[in-house]
Amino acid sequence: MTGVALLAVELVPKRLELVLELVPNATGIGALINPKNWNAGRNLTALQDAAREKGVQLHIVEASAEADFEKAFASLASLQAGALVVGADPFFNARRPQIVALAAQHSLPTIYEWREFVDAGGLISYGTSLAGVYRQIGTYVGRILGGEKPSDLPVQQPTTFELVVNLKTAKALDLTIPQSILARADEVVE
Repeated sequence: MTGVALLAVELVPKRLELVLELVPNATGIGALINPKNWNAGRNLTALQDAAREKGVQLHIVEASAEADFEKAFASLASLQAGALVVGADPFFNARRPQIVALAAQHSLPTIYEWREFVDAGGLISYGTSLAGVYRQIGTYVGRILGGEKPSDLPVQQPTTFELVVNLKTAKALDLTIPQSILARADEVVE
């Protein structure tokens, strides 16, 4: 076995930290989780541990079907969540426009795993660079096609991570992005 790990769960605490830096007065943070994802338990545990460490209440909402999103966001509004962390999930990635639109509709500062959410109008993302991972995978494919055995190639970890911020979305949310985040951002979308 070989490949490249995405570190989806390992970066969850950093995403919570960043969203709390964006909305420092939030006492409750929402977490959107797909309970049908094989990694949901690990994602949830990482979020709960990070929230406990930061002293904030975590409001867990679930979505595993397209119809679940409206109910999840309405629930976050009634719980008065100050921000949202979207869990790492391929199902969510495929519903990117819907999730970004609901976050905007509910004026909910939201952090995502991939920069593609920010490109679609989301507020902020922090995660592995997919382009960087694809390069690593391409290198491995080339090595395997060149005759190396996959079993001789260790599983690699990503080497490139991206913090991307959308200032247009921040303005629409009437949210000022702290200079501490802007200074660390790999890209600022205006």
